[in-house]
Amino acid sequence: MITPDDFDPIPSTRRRPAVGVGTLKQAVAEADALAVPVAVGRPPAEELGVDAAGLAAAGFTAQRGQTLVRPTVDGPVRVAVGIGSPDRLDSTLVRDLAAEFARAVPWHKRLAIEVPSRDSALPVAAYAQAVTEGVLLARWRYFVGRDAEEPTLDSLLVIAGDDEADEAAAGVERGRVVAAACSLGRDLANCPASTLSAVRMAEVALEVGPAAGLEVEVFDKDQLIEMGCGGILGVNRGSVDPPRMVRLRYQPAEPTGRITLVGKGVMYDSGGISLKPSDESHAQMKNDMTGAAAVLASMTALRALGCTTAVTGYLMCTDNMPSGSAMKLGDVLRMRNGTTVEVLNTDAEGRLVMADALALATEEPVDAIVDIATLTGACLRTFGVEIAGVMGNHRDVVEQLRRAGDSVDEQVWELPLHRPYRTQLDSSIADLTNMGGVNAGSITAALFLEEFVAGRPWAHVDIAGTAQLPAPRTWRNKGATGFGTKLLIEFALGFTRPGD
Repeated sequence: MITPDDFDPIPSTRRRPAVGVGTLKQAVAEADALAVPVAVGRPPAEELGVDAAGLAAAGFTAQRGQTLVRPTVDGPVRVAVGIGSPDRLDSTLVRDLAAEFARAVPWHKRLAIEVPSRDSALPVAAYAQAVTEGVLLARWRYFVGRDAEEPTLDSLLVIAGDDEADEAAAGVERGRVVAAACSLGRDLANCPASTLSAVRMAEVALEVGPAAGLEVEVFDKDQLIEMGCGGILGVNRGSVDPPRMVRLRYQPAEPTGRITLVGKGVMYDSGGISLKPSDESHAQMKNDMTGAAAVLASMTALRALGCTTAVTGYLMCTDNMPSGSAMKLGDVLRMRNGTTVEVLNTDAEGRLVMADALALATEEPVDAIVDIATLTGACLRTFGVEIAGVMGNHRDVVEQLRRAGDSVDEQVWELPLHRPYRTQLDSSIADLTNMGGVNAGSITAALFLEEFVAGRPWAHVDIAGTAQLPAPRTWRNKGATGFGTKLLIEFALGFTRPGD
C-alpha cells in the first residue's frame, strides 16, 4: 500500500544536475550527446562531423526547429539543431530548441550544447540562460514508480569560447535559478493531494523560504478566525484538514517598488456540496493550488536574481470537500474587509479564499497587487491550454504582466473588466454573491475579486487552462505545469511603479 509518506513533495530539490560552462574538448571527452546549432546558409561546425551537403542529403536544411541525430562510433552523439537565420534568434526559440534536443536523446544523461558565435541577434548570456532553462525543464519529472530515484539528467555543459565564457556563465546561472524555481512549482502542483495538504504546504514554505532569503509566517485556523478571514474558513468547513495562510516577504536593501502576490492554494477541489462530475477534469484537481505554488516558487528565485522590488506573497491554502459540516448553498460569509458574500455555488471557492488575502494586501503600503489562480473553466474554454487570461483595474500593471509573459513564454491575454456585468453578482441578502450568470464567467470572477482591492492597482491572472497539459511540448511537461512561476519572476524583476 502506498501512503502519503511515500511521496516527496519537492523531489527536484534533491536531484539537481551539475550545470556549467566548458570547452568543446571537455564536451567531447565527457558528454553523451552534443548539440551543434546550424544556421541557414552557414556551413556546419566541424565538430558535427558532416558538411552541408551531407546534412541536405538527410533532409536537414537548418530551418527553425529541425533536429537531426547523428550516432557516432566514438565520443558523444551529435545532434544538429536548426536555428534558421542567426539574426532572428530569440530566447523563446532557443529555449524550445534546447528542450527538443534534450527530448531527442532521452537516454543520454550528460548533455552539452554550443553557444553560437557573436554574430547572432541574441546575446551570449541570454542564449546560455535559455539553453539552460530548456534542457533542465525538459528533463524535469515527478515520478514515484520503479526507478523513481534514477536521475533523468546528470550534467549539462554549455560550450563557449574563452572570450564568451564569463557571459555564458552568468546566463547559465540565471537559467539554473529560474529552472529550479519552475521545478519547485511543478513538484508542488503534481504532488498528490493526500500528501500535500495545506499544513504540508506551509511546512514546505518554511523549508525552502528562509534559505532563499524569505521571511515566512504561517497562520493557523485559530489565527484566521481572529483575523476575520471568513472566505478561507468557509471553504475549509467541509475538510478534516485545517487551513493555512502563509505570508512570505522578500525585502531588498533599497526597494524600487512594492508588490503583493496572492496565490490560490486549494489543495484539492472536489467542488464541495456543488460536487464536480467524476471526469478527467475532476481527476486533475490536485493542481488547484498551482497559483500558490507559482507564488512560492517564484519568490525563491528573487534574491539570487538580484530583484530590487519588495515582494509580499500570500498562499491561501485549504481543500474544498463535501461533508456534513461543509459550506452550503445559500450560506453567507463575512470576509476580512467586512464584505458579506452569499454562496450560490461552493465550486466557486477560489475567489473566496483569495478575497481575504486581497483585503489583507490593501492594509499595507503597496504599489500593485497581482493574484494568480486556476479560477474558471470559462478561461480554459476561451484560451485553451497555452494562454492565460489577465484582467485588471490598471493598464500599466496589466501591460507589465503581458510583457513579462511574452519574454518568458508564459503568455497572458487580456479580457475586458466589463463593469456592467457586476450586477450579475448582486445579492438580495448580502453585499454580493460568489457566482455570476452562465456567461462571461472569467470576467464576473475578476469583478468579484476587484471588490476586495480597495482601488489599489491590481491585476488578476486566470491560469485554469494553462495549469495542465495533455502532452509534453518543448520545455513544457505533461500534467500539472506549474505555469506562472516564470511569469511572476519576470514581472517582479522588471516591475516599475504604475505611472513612473
